Amino acid sequence: MTLIDMPKIELHLHLEGAAPPDFIRSLAREKKVDIGGIFDENGAYKYKDFWDFLKVYEAATTVLKTPQDFYRLTRAVLAECAANQVIYAETFLAPDFCGGGDVSAWKDYLAAIEQAAQEMQSEAGVILKAIPTCVRHFGPDQAKKTALCASETAGRFVTGFGMGGDETFGTQGDFAYAYDMAREAQLQLTSHAGEWGGAESVRDAIHDLGVTRIGHGVRAIEDDALIEEIIEKDVVLEVCPGSNIALGVYDDLKDHPIARLRKRGVKVTVSTDDPPFFHTTMRKEFGDLAQTFGWDGADFKALNQTALEAAFCDDETRKAVAKQLETIDE
Repeated sequence: MTLIDMPKIELHLHLEGAAPPDFIRSLAREKKVDIGGIFDENGAYKYKDFWDFLKVYEAATTVLKTPQDFYRLTRAVLAECAANQVIYAETFLAPDFCGGGDVSAWKDYLAAIEQAAQEMQSEAGVILKAIPTCVRHFGPDQAKKTALCASETAGRFVTGFGMGGDETFGTQGDFAYAYDMAREAQLQLTSHAGEWGGAESVRDAIHDLGVTRIGHGVRAIEDDALIEEIIEKDVVLEVCPGSNIALGVYDDLKDHPIARLRKRGVKVTVSTDDPPFFHTTMRKEFGDLAQTFGWDGADFKALNQTALEAAFCDDETRKAVAKQLETIDE
């Protein structure tokens, strides 16, 4: 078994952001929606920077209009996961794109997504859990609607709550009420921080929202005291190296802090974020990290173990995934 062939766990994957361009174009043709401007001459998603990426991302979601669309999307995304030997994944879902934050509509969308997930678990062996996620630049009031959707559907499939979007909009603390709602529903918590918001945004997410995981979090490397706090509080970083390079957070993988963070004792995991937007896959992430940092099978087994321990899932699921990881060659 090669490094890129080994079973993998992915904790930071946006369902809408994982939509293959061909899938979105096909839906657009079916619905007679013109979104051709979001693709380049090769058919890939086209954007200039992070904020333009957000606009293109949201434009792509405009063709995802029904629960059946999300059923088909979930199957397509999980097929790609299976092709990359991902055996367990957690996906961010935005109720804003699944019924506009209305609980009743959200339940219909979620049922379709969960049905697709159950089918693909049987057919391809990929286990999926859902993390409803508010969109930061949609504001705190809309986030409360997302938290209500998450709280009303918390269970074996919906296991967490998070926040994505523009890190420069407002503060982490502005969304504390939504996070309190999710916490009361016993959902586990994560938030995007430390990508564009700098190290201080990571500290704010930990202090103001009480998260146990951070989406990205790589800018924490700039603050030694924060590094020590992350280690002390056992906070796990959902690192997406390919995403950070594609969006220009770092110029080159050799400059990326994932190896330095890990050497300092920070718990890190590896994910793709929005893979077709960033021209990456989990196989590519593993291969690039091995080539750049000289990591071997033991390193990637340790990354998988960190991800398994940090996963927002029940003990039964964790044991099932652990059993599959035991197939990795020593």
